[in-house]
Amino acid sequence: MFHRRSNSHRDQEDDSLRHESKVNELRNAIGPITGRSLQYCTDACLRRYLEARSWNVDKAKKMLEETLKWRSTYKPEEIRWHEVAIEGETGKVYRANFHDRQGRTVLILRPGKQNTKSLDNQLRHLVYLLENAILNLPEGQEQMAWLIDFTGWSISNSVPIRTARDTINILQNHYPERLAIAFLYNPPRIFEAFWKIVKYFLDAKTFQKVKFVYPKNVDSVELMKSYFDDENLPTEFGGKAMLEYDHEEFSRLMTQDDVKASSFWGFDNKHQQATNGHHGAEVAPEPMA
Repeated sequence: MFHRRSNSHRDQEDDSLRHESKVNELRNAIGPITGRSLQYCTDACLRRYLEARSWNVDKAKKMLEETLKWRSTYKPEEIRWHEVAIEGETGKVYRANFHDRQGRTVLILRPGKQNTKSLDNQLRHLVYLLENAILNLPEGQEQMAWLIDFTGWSISNSVPIRTARDTINILQNHYPERLAIAFLYNPPRIFEAFWKIVKYFLDAKTFQKVKFVYPKNVDSVELMKSYFDDENLPTEFGGKAMLEYDHEEFSRLMTQDDVKASSFWGFDNKHQQATNGHHGAEVAPEPMA
C-alpha cells in the first residue's frame, strides 16, 4: 500500500532542500577561505547566519564576513582562562554545572557581583565564556540559555550603556542563533530605566528571547520552569538547588577546557603561553558549529 505523504512533511522536505541550496550559495559567495576561518564556517555555522538574516544570502554574507574580520583581530578562540580569571573571582558570569531541559549549556550571570573596572577585560571575560559554552554544547545542540540574577544590582554597579551596547552587538552579530533564551530574574524597579535604553540595541529576534521573571508573577515563573528542572534550578531563581560558586574549582575546569579548545583549534598550550594567547601569529580564526 502506498501512503500519501502529508503536505506538512512535504513542505518540511522542500524547506530543507531550499535551505541546503542557500547554504551552498553562501559558501560559494564567501569564496576561498583557509585556516581557522575555514574551520569556523561549517554548514551548521552558515545556517545560523542565514537564519539570523531570514535566509537572505547577501545579508548573511555581509554578517559572516564581518564576524570573520572581528575574529581575526579579536581572536576569541585564543583567550585563555589565566588572562581573564580575575574577572571571574566573584562568579559574576560562569557556566552552570547543569543543562536546561533541552540539554543546552547554561550561563549564569550575576551583574550585582561586578568586581572590576576594566570594561575591555570584562568583555573579554564574557567572550571567553561564550566560546567555552559553545565548546561544551552537547552533540546536536547549538544554543545556550542564560539565567540572570539581579541580587545586589544597582545603577551604581551597572555597566555603562556603551558597554551594554557593545556586548549586545558582539552577541547578536558574531554569535547569531547561539542564544536560545535569557531569563532576567526579579530585576529591581530601577532596572526599568536602564532597560528602556538597552532594549533598542536588540534586534527583533533577540528581543523575543529575553524574558522577565518575577516571583509573584505565576506565568513568568512557569515559563522559566518549563525550561529548567526544579532540582537543577538554583534557589536564587526559585528552584531547589544550592548555588555555590567555587572559583578555584571553576578555574580548574576552565584550565582543562583550555586544553580542549587548543586541541580543537589546532594549536598547543606551549604556543598559547608563548604568545600570551592574544597576539598569536596564526591564520584566520573562528567557533564551532
